[in-house]
Amino acid sequence: MATTRTAHTVWTGSLMEGQGTVTFDSSGIGEQPVSWPSRAEQANGKTSPEELIAAAHSSCFSMALSHGLTGAGTPPTQLVTQADVTFQPGTGITGIHLTVEGTVPGVDEATFAAAAEEAKKNCPVSQALTGTTITLTAKLA
Repeated sequence: MATTRTAHTVWTGSLMEGQGTVTFDSSGIGEQPVSWPSRAEQANGKTSPEELIAAAHSSCFSMALSHGLTGAGTPPTQLVTQADVTFQPGTGITGIHLTVEGTVPGVDEATFAAAAEEAKKNCPVSQALTGTTITLTAKLA
């Protein structure tokens, strides 16, 4: 069964001086302010499209890796994943780096790294971002 999740943004003003509010409609978790300075300079308490992509990618990757490890008979105790999305004004998103540290009983570093590479390749968010270079660092805790 397909699902659709929805968010919307209300933006006022020009790109450089304006600002917006992103509302998470499907989950109802609230609203977050967004602005050009929060995207291209310091966050200053506001989010950005890149941070939202990082949140989506880190959670999707973690789910994919957990699923792969569990399917191999070695479910993880814990996975901690960080996604760093790099944005260059005038160019766009120039890369995403995933870093994962896992606690996985019965798995060695090589097996964990291979499972992480597979998850990076197959998670739906990675697949949606195929035009972007995605790199990975994976290690056991």
